[in-house]
Amino acid sequence: MRLYITAGKQTDSVTHGFLPAAAALGLDVTLLTDRAWPVETVRCDVTDFRAVIAAIARREPPGAIFSNSDHLQAPTALAAEYFGLPGKDWRAALRAKNKALMRRTLGGVFAVELQPGERPPGDAPYPLVVKPREGVASEDVFLVGDAAELAARCREIWARRPGELVAEEYLPGDLHTLETLNGRVMGAFRTTVSPPPHFVEERLDWAPPPCAGEVLERLRTLGVGFGACHTEYVMHEGRARIIEVNYRIIGDHCDFLLADLLGVPIFDWVLRAHLGEPVPDPPAAAGHATVDSVIADRSGTLTAAPGRQEYEAGGVRLAYWPLRATGDTITLSRTNRDYVGTIRAVGPGSAEVEAAIGHFRARHHWEITP
Repeated sequence: MRLYITAGKQTDSVTHGFLPAAAALGLDVTLLTDRAWPVETVRCDVTDFRAVIAAIARREPPGAIFSNSDHLQAPTALAAEYFGLPGKDWRAALRAKNKALMRRTLGGVFAVELQPGERPPGDAPYPLVVKPREGVASEDVFLVGDAAELAARCREIWARRPGELVAEEYLPGDLHTLETLNGRVMGAFRTTVSPPPHFVEERLDWAPPPCAGEVLERLRTLGVGFGACHTEYVMHEGRARIIEVNYRIIGDHCDFLLADLLGVPIFDWVLRAHLGEPVPDPPAAAGHATVDSVIADRSGTLTAAPGRQEYEAGGVRLAYWPLRATGDTITLSRTNRDYVGTIRAVGPGSAEVEAAIGHFRARHHWEITP
């Protein structure tokens, strides 16, 4: 059976997760992309559903069409629908990706769209968060305190990336994630973010999801319920409010952590959903898990860093996967793009996991030379 994967830039989730999972399931894979990959690919404008459909139609009939890219969920869903295959509702994929459409659909949060050069409203409930309408990785996301600051940030962002922005009400509270597969909860994390005005995710700790039922109901309002979904929301005064919906599996190596902690082939399960096969009920997690990100604190050249490694010590399984190699030039952005690597640990409890991460950091160093 032929699996078609649409992809943008190379990611560990696809390279070390979904491609091996497809092989384990006995699937033949064709990777459609408009970027360079270290495997054989078919060049295609994967942002255009018409190009994706045309590329597949010229080849072996598909058994499934799948993407793990934030940007490609809607065109991939349209291609799957064209060929009569299981897939996401393209409307839901568009609502999840387009933050303006998401806010309109969910309601309850002040949000305004700003076209390039457009003046912000004078009566907005500051503070606000300004962000690209279809941005990712906390890029160009800022907390602003008044109209003058909002106008200045908008001009700054538009100088780098022309496009529509969304300015929305700042939602205070503790940040959580909800990880779902075919509408069922797989698990959740408590997220630590950097101080304002930026929103860099520094660390994720496994934690029970508060108000999971309320979040699932909001996802159903968006039409989200097929395949994997990673939802970020805040809890404040007993109320859950969605920050954003990423209609794919959680990234930044937390997907591998999820598989390790639950002891299930999570990438296989996601592909099985797109093959139209039933997905097993997720088991309860036994233990604790954390992903701690190593984040650049300056621009320069990475001149020292540990290599990829995995080991077990004191009952804790620890893995360090680099995201930057020595010799790479880093331009500090105050976004998730500043990650140098991730430390992920799974153990019997939070104390053991914390100790293992601390021990790893003490034994290694990362050096950025200006």
